[in-house]
Amino acid sequence: MPWNIPILLTWSRILMIPLFTALFYLPASWRVGIQTVNTCAAALFVLAAVTDWFDGYLARKWKQTSDFGAFLDPVADKLMVAVALILLIRLDRTWAICAIIIIGREITISALREWMAQMGKRNSVAVATVGKFKTAAQMAAIMLLLAGMNDYHGLNFIFIGNILMTLAAVLTIWSMFYYLKMAWREFK
Repeated sequence: MPWNIPILLTWSRILMIPLFTALFYLPASWRVGIQTVNTCAAALFVLAAVTDWFDGYLARKWKQTSDFGAFLDPVADKLMVAVALILLIRLDRTWAICAIIIIGREITISALREWMAQMGKRNSVAVATVGKFKTAAQMAAIMLLLAGMNDYHGLNFIFIGNILMTLAAVLTIWSMFYYLKMAWREFK
């Protein structure tokens, strides 16, 4: 396993997950207040998203890409998103159906990519534009829902977050069918 800054950034995202989760399970006497917990959780999630972008950027810029990094990076992303979605459902800030769609798609497409890679056709299911829009909507939704503010200068983060989460779920289905269609072409 190579050790370099991009891989260390990816590992840092994985190590953030227990800290991120623990915020919501701290004894009440340890917390300053629920909004502080919400703000810290949203900030950690944003930090994870920034490190996701930054590790990929550095790996390409410094030519430190590796098979291990290509494996670990999406695992770290999917774990962080899945944990955040489960916590948001537990906090009753979003709908389980959106989380089921998003997590189910991630498992399906990850398995499809692995299968295609074994067949030497990994590029057949490379990231598409619709997948990038899905990720942007999903990340923005999760950040707003974690922040959990009902009235921030007239903005209801939970309402806006759930609109974006619904958009992310629709784009998730669309992108899943897109990737399945690309893979199907390889089998014909």
